[in-house]
Amino acid sequence: MSSQIIVSGVNKVFRTPEKDVIALKDINLTINPGEFVCLLGPSGCGKSTLLNAVAGFSLPSSGSITAAGATVTGPGPERGMVFQEYALFPWMTVAQNIAFGLEVKGLGKAEIAAKVESLLDTLSLKDFRNRFPKDLSGGMRQRVAIARVLALDSPIMLMDEPFGALDALTRRNLQDELLRIWKEFGKTILFVTHSIEESIYLADRIVVMTYRPGTIKRDQWVDIPRPRDPAAPAFNELKRELGRLVMEEQQRHAADELKLAAVD
Repeated sequence: MSSQIIVSGVNKVFRTPEKDVIALKDINLTINPGEFVCLLGPSGCGKSTLLNAVAGFSLPSSGSITAAGATVTGPGPERGMVFQEYALFPWMTVAQNIAFGLEVKGLGKAEIAAKVESLLDTLSLKDFRNRFPKDLSGGMRQRVAIARVLALDSPIMLMDEPFGALDALTRRNLQDELLRIWKEFGKTILFVTHSIEESIYLADRIVVMTYRPGTIKRDQWVDIPRPRDPAAPAFNELKRELGRLVMEEQQRHAADELKLAAVD
């Protein structure tokens, strides 16, 4: 089985007039087709920086990234991105938002209509097809954003805290929906979160990252059968262990913030 994503010796340095900030240091990560991998850690650990590098939005300073067999040199159709902010066109209806990427690809009207209809059904959006984003709840907007990525049939889905702004009940509902979609469509998912419980609930593997410079602290397999019960002993045992790892990095972050405040 050839790997779907290969991150090899990746470093990322942000240069500023005051000093260079090392965001990522010597990241090596391999993700196989169909795997669901979460990047977990506190703010400042480089989770989103690594995701953006895989997406091709902000290339690494050194090292290489391969996605679906090709070197990443910029954004590509094999990698679909779902953002926390939904990123929908406010002047388009739900159906038009889902169809947009297909129109850019130059597909015929009949094929576009069939794909949009199928995704409206898959994501329970049929009753909202003619609504505009402003008329939808946060959870519904995120469903539309996921549908738009699925429409392009990218084998890789990159997700940057897509449920972070949602209430707890909507978040759990969309987590279950995402797991259903992942299983049905066989996507490879790289998912950024700062929630330990969310990472255990969703992922095959959890990659815990250190506070700046971002490195891989642990690559943890989640050997808990699905569907997963957050109240189960095995779930809470892993939650405690990951909590310990993440809090060590959170404390480093807090200490760094105090140092900066003292300098100011």
